[in-house]
Amino acid sequence: MPKTQKGKAAEKVVHPYSRKAAYLAREEIRLKKKERQKTEKASRLHGTGEKLLWFQSQLDPTKTTYTRKDACDIIERYLHRFDSELEQIELVNGIKGRQGRLHGAREAVIKQTVERERALYEGVGFEIPDIINTKHLKTFREWTGDLKKLPNLKLRKVSSKGLDTKTDGEEKQEAEVDLEEEEDEDDVDDELVDEALLMSDSQ
Repeated sequence: MPKTQKGKAAEKVVHPYSRKAAYLAREEIRLKKKERQKTEKASRLHGTGEKLLWFQSQLDPTKTTYTRKDACDIIERYLHRFDSELEQIELVNGIKGRQGRLHGAREAVIKQTVERERALYEGVGFEIPDIINTKHLKTFREWTGDLKKLPNLKLRKVSSKGLDTKTDGEEKQEAEVDLEEEEDEDDVDDELVDEALLMSDSQ
């Protein structure tokens, strides 16, 4: 007589009001939230990456230093990056006999984005790669577009406020302060290395 295989015990059904059901529901909410945050972060990083690549494409390969005025000129070009697209939308909508506006949603998004960026630029400052500091400029030039290396890039807020009133002397003074800060950073790095060496010698 052949042996009969014992069937696997059926999985217990979780009671909807049990502690296990509450735990599973919480876990599902947590995983969904984690996934949403991951997607949002990836989207934000992608947007930042595109912006930085645009600024990188605007750099003059022959230029080794940038002033605050140069940075402002590049920001102005950035704020006008959608001009040709807006002109195309206007042309399409300007055709006689056309009812309703085409690409209205896209036009609204572009205008809102530019308005928000313009408000930042004329207010607290618009965040761009730090091209004024020569050390950070060099790092930015060498960046290949890898999003994982974004934390290595230094950013700086640049505002249009008070730009017209600044003289060349003040611009140079700002550049010198940046250079001093750079040297201070290097000194701190050297001190940390020295400390690490002393500690390793004493052990």
